[in-house]
Amino acid sequence: MTIQRIKPGPRMSGAVVHGNTVYLAGQVANQTAGQSVTEQTKEILAIIDGLLSEAGTDKSKILMANIWLTDMGTFQEMNAVWDAWVSPGNTPARATVEAKLAAPAFKVEIAVIAAK
Repeated sequence: MTIQRIKPGPRMSGAVVHGNTVYLAGQVANQTAGQSVTEQTKEILAIIDGLLSEAGTDKSKILMANIWLTDMGTFQEMNAVWDAWVSPGNTPARATVEAKLAAPAFKVEIAVIAAK
């Protein structure tokens, strides 16, 4: 079975397709880094939409989402954006945890696995 790497870099790829499964790396908001959880979540979900599209799938086929927040006090703020974005009737399995992220400006990181 072939492996397709989307936006490969020296450390990681933005996404990897193997068979009918698409694995996205954890995505952070570069344009809105340092801004609110709302703005960062919107940017991240737009990035995810783009990577899924490039891999030949979309958010309705997300199987699993992992979300990291630097402060669980922003859980509802992130969920407001997530709930408006997620495909109705196609909600994935999901885990959300509080964690320290790679840089202080990042408040949210999201990684998903999707079917094609």
